[in-house]
Amino acid sequence: MTDYEAVDGRGKGYLLDNQQAEAGERFAALAELFDPVTFRRLRALGIADGWSCWEVGAGGPSVPGWLAERVGEKGRVLATDLDTSWMPQARAPYEVVRHDVAADEPPPGPFDLVHARLVLVHVPRREAALRAMVRALRPGGWLLVEDADPALQPLACPDEYGPEQELANRIRRGFRALLAERGAQLAFGRTLPRLLRTAGLTDVEADAYFPITSPAGSALEAATVRQIRDSLIESGLATAEEIEEHLANIGSGHLDTATAPLISAWGRKPQDQGRSGPAPSH
Repeated sequence: MTDYEAVDGRGKGYLLDNQQAEAGERFAALAELFDPVTFRRLRALGIADGWSCWEVGAGGPSVPGWLAERVGEKGRVLATDLDTSWMPQARAPYEVVRHDVAADEPPPGPFDLVHARLVLVHVPRREAALRAMVRALRPGGWLLVEDADPALQPLACPDEYGPEQELANRIRRGFRALLAERGAQLAFGRTLPRLLRTAGLTDVEADAYFPITSPAGSALEAATVRQIRDSLIESGLATAEEIEEHLANIGSGHLDTATAPLISAWGRKPQDQGRSGPAPSH
């Protein structure tokens, strides 16, 4: 999840700001959880030497770095975000540009592939952002959007059999309330196939990944709770003592914490002049 957090009408700032120390821990945990899913899907789309790729809301370096390895010296990878501080630029095999996908014009393309993971669910003008990504595609190019759907599976502990699990689920409800307050659409992931078709893409498909328990999932839960600790307390959603208890429960290694399902949806921009076939590989 990147710094594309919505700001509500009362002037509240980013809930998961990239400037906070826990952001790096979250990026590392998200990469461990979801990079294998993303990379498997990108391989299936046929990413190859020479492709031009735009990674939207990259956050960290793992996905743009992997893309750069696949497209080689003849290809191009552009990584954008509102906050690029977690993407090293010195000697990186990809370009890094600060960019607001919902407000700025798409960067110069066109692109064979545009990918965004855990971005649009937090963007207030998400439909405008999606249209911008589609405009940036070359005919025959692929758009892959991956986003969470917390409403589809809202629990931190689906197996709620004791007080530790009940506390985890109560804090997760508080997290969801804070996200919704700032404009996040908690049932967004399930809408992606429809939105991609509405945007004019063809060959639209989607699947979902739902991690139930893992060390990376526990690391993500702990980093997220530490990052939103003050907001939870200020909103009366949890006490400092409850948060410390929950973090201790996570640290014990005996708490199974799940993440919201990640919905991956992909589609292709129609070819010009009746041409068919895969995106150009140059």
